[in-house]
Amino acid sequence: MTDWKSRYDAKLCSAGDAIRRIRPRQRVLIGSGVGEPEQLVQALCADGGHLYDNEIVHLLTLGSAPYVAPEFAERFRHLAFFIGANVREAVNACRADFMPVFLSEIPRLIRTHLPIDVALIQVSPPDKRGFMTLGVSVDIVRSAVDTAGLVIAEVNPNMPRTWGDTTVHVDDVGCIIEVDYPIPSLPRPTLSEVEHAIGRHVASLIPNGATLQMGIGRIPDAVLEELGNHHDLGIHTEMFSDGVIPLVEGGVINGRKKTYKTGKMVTSFVMGTTALYDWVHDHPAVEFRPSDYTNDPFIIARHEKMVAINSAIAVDLTGQVQADTLGGQFYSGIGGQVDFIRGAARAKGGRPIIAIPATAKRGTVSRIQPTLEEGSGVVTSRGDVQYVVTEFGVAKLWGKSVRQRVEALIGIAHPDFRAELRAKAQHRHYITG
Repeated sequence: MTDWKSRYDAKLCSAGDAIRRIRPRQRVLIGSGVGEPEQLVQALCADGGHLYDNEIVHLLTLGSAPYVAPEFAERFRHLAFFIGANVREAVNACRADFMPVFLSEIPRLIRTHLPIDVALIQVSPPDKRGFMTLGVSVDIVRSAVDTAGLVIAEVNPNMPRTWGDTTVHVDDVGCIIEVDYPIPSLPRPTLSEVEHAIGRHVASLIPNGATLQMGIGRIPDAVLEELGNHHDLGIHTEMFSDGVIPLVEGGVINGRKKTYKTGKMVTSFVMGTTALYDWVHDHPAVEFRPSDYTNDPFIIARHEKMVAINSAIAVDLTGQVQADTLGGQFYSGIGGQVDFIRGAARAKGGRPIIAIPATAKRGTVSRIQPTLEEGSGVVTSRGDVQYVVTEFGVAKLWGKSVRQRVEALIGIAHPDFRAELRAKAQHRHYITG
């Protein structure tokens, strides 16, 4: 047995024993997305009776987030960098906090202003040299692992082994909990005709040889389904899902024309089905990098023909984008939208795109609005927005006056709302007759 194996065995313990090593008033980071260490999270509440005034921080996670329940208010205070469904009620009830921050800047924040005392992570099993990997969620976790005073790791054989800046050596971990449960999976969504129409319009803006950033959900999937006749596409994104697989297998996405990291698909995390996790396992063309790399606007701008595709809750008639608030309350977060919108705008031949359905609430509300509702936050400014796409077409806003923007956005709004939008634009003196 090599030396690292004996040291590995010496660090093995139960989730409860590991949690009992955390001290009161320490800041604890929980691994992101589908890389959340589920047994450790449950043990925080079951075996953390000695804790008080501890801060729990994380990006989006998919678990139940039991630590935000009212009965744990004296033990834990959660700080969300991005608000998921599991902590939304707690944030809006002021039992938890939200920090507006660009995703590209969170690793620097952790390294300089928000030190992590304990990182709870999930990793793949060690290789013959004792190196584990962060698997499918590197994002902000990399900076926490590099700087935390104590790293507690669940080692899960179901976590894919990934390439890039993902390795964690056994010697860099304080406690090891061996687990064996499936990585959470997300089913592929069923697409509507609205989403197919948006996909077609966005695809028309993507040239051959482009490098793509997209997220997860119906609109990204709809766009990817329309790219089968494209050539030599590349990927540089904060995350991707199953929709890229058929395009890679079909040769459409090959990275040959990427002007930076040629031939590599670069991402910071993935979410999707078990098939996606199997596909990225030990895939040398998929590089997982931390968020301060994938989302750095200067790195994004090094990719010629960079196309950034992002969604939103609403867009006003001047081009301001509402993306992190809904109904006057915090809903999600800034995330990586501004990072990629600005990076793509500065890339040679780049195209930053906001893609949204024209309506919400079963067609009763227009997402193209005269003004954003009271309490809404502007995530992406009107000066950053270049293209807005709905199922009714493409509005190119860059280089356009307010009057021209208003006309372009009314033109892609749902027909049922165009007269009302025009009347309100006239009332605000954006346009005349």
